[in-house]
Amino acid sequence: MRFFLRSRQFKIIVAIFCAVVLLSLSFVLVGKRMSPQTDIAGTITAPVRNLFTSVSNVVTDIISNYNSGSKLSLENAQLKAEIDSLRQQIADYESISEQNEFYKEYLGIKETNPDFVLTDATLIARDHDDPYGSFTINKGSASGIAKYDPVITDAGIVGYVTEVGLTSCKVTTILSPDITLGALDNRTQDSGIVTGSLKFAIDGMCQFSNLARSCTVAVGDYVITSGEGIFPSGLLVGSVHNIGVDEKNNSIYAEIKPFAEISELRSVMVITSFEGQGGIAIGDGE
Repeated sequence: MRFFLRSRQFKIIVAIFCAVVLLSLSFVLVGKRMSPQTDIAGTITAPVRNLFTSVSNVVTDIISNYNSGSKLSLENAQLKAEIDSLRQQIADYESISEQNEFYKEYLGIKETNPDFVLTDATLIARDHDDPYGSFTINKGSASGIAKYDPVITDAGIVGYVTEVGLTSCKVTTILSPDITLGALDNRTQDSGIVTGSLKFAIDGMCQFSNLARSCTVAVGDYVITSGEGIFPSGLLVGSVHNIGVDEKNNSIYAEIKPFAEISELRSVMVITSFEGQGGIAIGDGE
């Protein structure tokens, strides 16, 4: 409002208003001094008075509208602030609900494996140049995380920690050929090794290899960790989608679809300690 009062437009309006007031007073005084015979002068000046009256009304309307507009602007600003506050409350509520759901999902894992020490973490970056989907999480050695610690979700194995900083670390996924883990077919107990390859990683798959030709692994079977290597036993890995024969050694292999959706991960759990921890198995790579 104070900017409007200082403006050139406002000064012009005030000047016009003052002129109208002065002219109106002049007409009143002149009218009182006129005799009835000279009343014709009032008739002649009436259009002028009407004009100035109209101008005066316009000025009044402008000032009134400006004040109303300022009031509306203030009300709009207040409403916007209230809306922003409500949006933030909704976002906070959704975040808390999601976090509660996150911990509830891992409660079953902890109950089944009381020896597990779990640290929750959030993805903060993905390596888009890595075809195997490696990523960085927001926890590191300050949270008790060490190299080769297994990384999981409530759905199953994700990978393991390969680089550790104070407050962050890098995770290599089971789609990578740099990782191998002992595994079992949950139905038949046939054993083999789960590892990654570029061929399968393109489709978000990994390989369950070194299976005996006499094995009875079938499409739809679940694959779990055997406990050999850096992963504890009994964790879900994925399901069998296809059976093939390795031309190099004539052994059977299965294509595995991990239960954990690597490309859609937002939060994970790191197993920083478990009974029997210590074995390390790293792949040869491709």
